[in-house]
Amino acid sequence: MPKRQPMSRALLLTILLSIQAAAADIATVVQQCEDCHGKNGVSDAADVPNIAGISAPVHGDFLLDYQEKTRPCRKSKFRHGDTARPETDMCAVAAKLSATEIEAVANHFAKLPLVAAKQSFDPQKAAAGEKLHARDCAQCHTKGGRDPADDASILGGQHLKYLQQALADFKGGERAQSKKMAEKLAKWSDADIDAVAHYYASLQ
Repeated sequence: MPKRQPMSRALLLTILLSIQAAAADIATVVQQCEDCHGKNGVSDAADVPNIAGISAPVHGDFLLDYQEKTRPCRKSKFRHGDTARPETDMCAVAAKLSATEIEAVANHFAKLPLVAAKQSFDPQKAAAGEKLHARDCAQCHTKGGRDPADDASILGGQHLKYLQQALADFKGGERAQSKKMAEKLAKWSDADIDAVAHYYASLQ
């Protein structure tokens, strides 16, 4: 068997520089995410969700949804870094990402721990929402919607304002969802949506 030739120093250096460049590119994308979603994906803005702890498959799907413009793309200002930059939206942000960057970013934030938002909530509404969650949601969103292993995003501990908007989007058919989920939400009143949002917000 012929002896394997050692890798040349020049080739090894080229490979290492390529790896470093790719890592730098991903770090730049992560920083752009954190400029809205907060350091380590922990948002300090009521209308911007925490993204730390969301499973990589779900996070990746979300970004692909934005690329395909199948989710609402509301304008939002930057919350950190250069806040004087013009407003942007998630469709515009996701459109610039390659498949490799989406995978890397999703994996990065999936490894970070969820930090529940510290916020006020209505205990009576939360109690009513807990019952609705147990009846209609707990089968897919276990542990109060806080288990990444469900591959069903993170609900418990999210910001109340964001939850209210997201649930309204689902009920209005503005976000893709399973047939089972759509059927259940169709039966919910606006008060039900508000109650469930308060329940998830209470999980701190």
